[in-house]
Amino acid sequence: MTSHSTLHRPIGVFDSGVGGLTVLQALRRRLPHRDFLYLGDTARVPYGRKPPEMVWDFSRQIVDYLWKCGAEAIVIACNTASAVALPDLAADCPIPVWGVIEPGVEAATRATRTGHVGVIGTRATIASGAYQRRLEARGCRTWAQACPMLVHAVEEGLADSPEAELLARHYLEPRPAIDTLVLGCTHYPLLRETLRRAVGDGVALVDSAEVTAETVGAALGADGAGSGRVRHLVTGDPAAFAHTARVIGGVEGEITALDVTELATAA
Repeated sequence: MTSHSTLHRPIGVFDSGVGGLTVLQALRRRLPHRDFLYLGDTARVPYGRKPPEMVWDFSRQIVDYLWKCGAEAIVIACNTASAVALPDLAADCPIPVWGVIEPGVEAATRATRTGHVGVIGTRATIASGAYQRRLEARGCRTWAQACPMLVHAVEEGLADSPEAELLARHYLEPRPAIDTLVLGCTHYPLLRETLRRAVGDGVALVDSAEVTAETVGAALGADGAGSGRVRHLVTGDPAAFAHTARVIGGVEGEITALDVTELATAA
């Protein structure tokens, strides 16, 4: 297993690709003194079109790997993995494990005025019903829509393009009257203005990244001094990861290739 001893009690963060960098950025703003170890499973991306059993297994491998690398806590910065695997992983792991769904549900519950909430995400996230069940348990009425092509728009640098706006309107046109829309994919905050135009100013857009960072910061404490470090591990091509990361807003820290077989042997 690769050594990451130069990081001090890092917080592990993982996603199937680069979308989780929006969560990492929020965490670093909240906990600037902390070290982070980000794992992008780009060799097996996307999770959103894979069977739940496969996503669960990949997530278990990564959580075990990050724990064995010395992570003090782990954030699953992937809606699909959070929806499919979080309860089991949090119960079995000896360190705290957070996902992005519960914070998103909490933020949506606070934001809605009418109790009518929409959720958009990958096919797997929407099919899991993870957001819908939690929102409905809080008394909300939900509408959910899978929007798989929006991820490609973001990663191709087309977040503010006419093409992205056409896609957004196509996916959102069937919606009923809602006053809150949960952005149930870590790529979607980068489409905020495009989505805003599609739904209008009367609909609150909920991004769970900031609320997740608040939750983690409250649990781990925001004390400390200095500037933390970050290291990125990617199971695919590091150059491709860096390129896509630059398209969606940049990446700081060292990027290192990780053989995906190391994840399988860590579990």
